[in-house]
Amino acid sequence: MNKSDRMLAIVLELQRGKVQRAEDLALLFETSVRTIYRDIQALCEAGVPVVGEPGVGYSLMEGYFLPPISFTAEEAVTLLIGLDFVEQRFDNYYKSTSLTSRSKIEAILPVPLREEVGQIQQGIRLLRSPDSDAREREIEHMGIIRKAMQHKLKIRFHYHKPGTVNETVQKTIRLASPYGMLWMQGSWMLIARCDLRQEIRHFRISRMSDLEISTDPFDLPPGFNIHSYSPPDNRDVHVRVWFHGRIADRVIEANNYYMEKAELQTDGLYADFRVRQPEDVLRWILGWGASALVLEPESLRIRIREEAINLLKHY
Repeated sequence: MNKSDRMLAIVLELQRGKVQRAEDLALLFETSVRTIYRDIQALCEAGVPVVGEPGVGYSLMEGYFLPPISFTAEEAVTLLIGLDFVEQRFDNYYKSTSLTSRSKIEAILPVPLREEVGQIQQGIRLLRSPDSDAREREIEHMGIIRKAMQHKLKIRFHYHKPGTVNETVQKTIRLASPYGMLWMQGSWMLIARCDLRQEIRHFRISRMSDLEISTDPFDLPPGFNIHSYSPPDNRDVHVRVWFHGRIADRVIEANNYYMEKAELQTDGLYADFRVRQPEDVLRWILGWGASALVLEPESLRIRIREEAINLLKHY
């Protein structure tokens, strides 16, 4: 840590409101007590009102805070909740930086505001997802992809794409130019130009394996921006399903990605889906058992019937 960063960190530490001894600061920042003395003197000469009491320690004059940083309680809570998400869903590099960011945010809050923020946070909780091999692999892969994006290098990986109910998992080797990552429906998606398909494709990061950074460089297309990127919509197959009224609320709450409209009538819930292929919703519909009935297309009705017959053979 250089001198400027250390001096800023000392001010942030003193803003916590606790008196700090030079020995404690030296231990915290892994430097000598004499260096801390020089840093404190430099801060005082720069106009920072550091108050020193022999035998006790250093503190900041009451009411002094680093301008222009100032948050309302709601703004501080918003930032801290965002950091909770980063800690859970980003790779280890950003997980560690989120912890230091949290420390800095909390340090600059005046004590009354810090207490108010703490009270608000007590009523808000972002539940952690259960640890799993897929989740750990997803987080590890994000770190690799982030580095590849930073250095504009292509990535190589095996991609596991689930087939339909009666088909095995498809596994292909891909070389792709990583353009950006999207958080969508509880999973991270990679937006990349696939050399195999010669077009921009979406890859679920948790379905990748043997991911590595290649030596092949790439350039972003002129004007490409992940924040304004809109994938082409090729969902041109219409599916209509009836659900029993007793599960109508659960179906609506499930908020299936492909569901475009749901209308509750006296005899049940009628839902319309727009998909690329009927298999996109096959497993999801099967999960509702006899409480769901496919009205159209006929091809999907046949597939559901076949699966029901196969299922019956197991019982």
